Amino acid sequence: MQAFRMNSGSSLLSAGVLALVALVSSGCNKLESRDNLNKGVNAFKAGQYTAAADAFKTAIDLDPDLPVARLYLATAYLQQYVPGSDTPENKRNADAAQEQFNKVLSDPKSTDANRLISTQSLASLYYNMKDFPKAEEWNKKILQLDPKNKEAFYVLGVIAWTDFVAPDREARSSQGLSPEAPGPLAAAPKAKKGKDVKDVKGELKAKYWDSLTAGIEAEKKALAIDPEYENAMSYMNLLVRFRADLRDTKDEYEVDKKEADDWVQKSLQTTKMKAARKSKSAEQTP
Repeated sequence: MQAFRMNSGSSLLSAGVLALVALVSSGCNKLESRDNLNKGVNAFKAGQYTAAADAFKTAIDLDPDLPVARLYLATAYLQQYVPGSDTPENKRNADAAQEQFNKVLSDPKSTDANRLISTQSLASLYYNMKDFPKAEEWNKKILQLDPKNKEAFYVLGVIAWTDFVAPDREARSSQGLSPEAPGPLAAAPKAKKGKDVKDVKGELKAKYWDSLTAGIEAEKKALAIDPEYENAMSYMNLLVRFRADLRDTKDEYEVDKKEADDWVQKSLQTTKMKAARKSKSAEQTP
């Protein structure tokens, strides 16, 4: 019976030692993880994004419960992505950034701020990849998290115009109109017996009118948040001007053209006003 007691006590002691070792090891891992996190941040600030990513990966391996390290890792991959490049390495960086940002979003420990940063980053990445349907989807997700985000509204307007500009210019060319020539696009001529007539304008209107109108509304919302947002003013000009090509009459086209011209003037006036304000502020600074 005595021997049994000795063995039992020895087992309990061993279990306690192992638990203590595990606790100390865990504490050491967390310290080492934060050390790698700091190394990664310093490398990131120095523009050494590959080294930063390696340090952040090590930090995550040592302490998976460090959500900020994953956000930094995703951002390090994003910084290495070059818009317009089709190299395998560039695609790997884009894929890795998407994977890590999505892990941040799926982590219940992520803060609202980190979720917003991840959503904004994915929206930006898809836009730079020219995946406009995805960019539109993710900018709308930004607005679910931050309804007063003027940049998301602005980008939605930019996407609407970008989708339309090439088809509009192609339609103009098919009708012998230069990009600078006054519109609107001509309606389809009456079909001659036995011949089909392509309704270029009708097809464009059916496909793009609603998205252009939504883009205009998005820019208006951006301007409601920031009435001095020159970029939104610039795209109000472009959206209204290009949508005018789909108007039914010359008079309607001219009304839109005047509104577009007014937005150009508002943008110029706002730019001058901001410059004057900045100059005055600099003069008053001791």
